[in-house]
Amino acid sequence: MQIDSRIEKVLFDKETLETKIKELANWVNLEYKSSENLIIVGLLKGCLPFLAQLIKDVNIDFIMDFMITSSYEGTAKSSGNVKIILDMANNIENKDVLIVEDIIDTARTMSKVVSILKSRNPKSIRVLTLLNKPSNRVVDFEPDKFGFEIKKTDFVVGFGFDWEEKMRQLPYIGILKANKK
Repeated sequence: MQIDSRIEKVLFDKETLETKIKELANWVNLEYKSSENLIIVGLLKGCLPFLAQLIKDVNIDFIMDFMITSSYEGTAKSSGNVKIILDMANNIENKDVLIVEDIIDTARTMSKVVSILKSRNPKSIRVLTLLNKPSNRVVDFEPDKFGFEIKKTDFVVGFGFDWEEKMRQLPYIGILKANKK
C-alpha cells in the first residue's frame, strides 16, 4: 500500500475499514429489520466513502437522503458555528431516520442536526458514525453506534476525511503530520 508522504501514521487500513463497516451494516440490518420506512441520511461530504461501503451490505429497503453541514470551513479547527448548507429532500414524519456521519468530534454539528430532525417528528432517530472522538466533546452527545474511537489529538485524513478539502480519496484513514495542519 502506497502511503501519502503527508501521513504520519495509518490508523485504519482498507481491509480493517471494510471489515468494520460490514459489522456496522449488520447492526443496521438488525436495528431496522422490521422498519417499513427507513431513511438513511448521509452528512456530506465526509460520509461518502463510509456510506457507499455501508449500503453494499444493508439488505433492507431504505430511502437515501443527504444534508450538507459545515463547522470546519476547510481548516483543522472547528469554527464553532454549525451551518446547514443543504437540507434533505424527504419528509421524515413517522419514519425511521438513521443519520450516517464520518466522525463525531465536538458534537456541535450532530447535536444541531438531531435537534432539527427531531422537530420534524420522525418515528425514530439514530446516529451511526465511523469515528467517535469523545475526548473532544463540547456538547453532551453519544452516537447510537460507532466503528472506531480515536484520541483527542488525532487529526485524521483519508476515506472521506479532508484537510483543506483535499486527501478524501485515500483508501485508508491516517493521521496528518503535525507540520501540515
